[in-house]
Amino acid sequence: MSTEREALLARVQTLQQQARDAGIALRLPPSEPDSCCGRGCNGCVWEGYFAAMAWWQEQAALLIK
Repeated sequence: MSTEREALLARVQTLQQQARDAGIALRLPPSEPDSCCGRGCNGCVWEGYFAAMAWWQEQAALLIK
């Protein structure tokens, strides 16, 4: 998961920089979960986080266009 997380955070930084360059204020991205038990549960909090981040990225990209 760390490679996926690192790529995601890099993409967020890129979108935030593009927004700043364009003079656009983006809402903050979702915060990382802090309640994962590490057992690989179905419906893990990380699954929800990655889904929320995908939506945030889509919305940010639409605003930057």
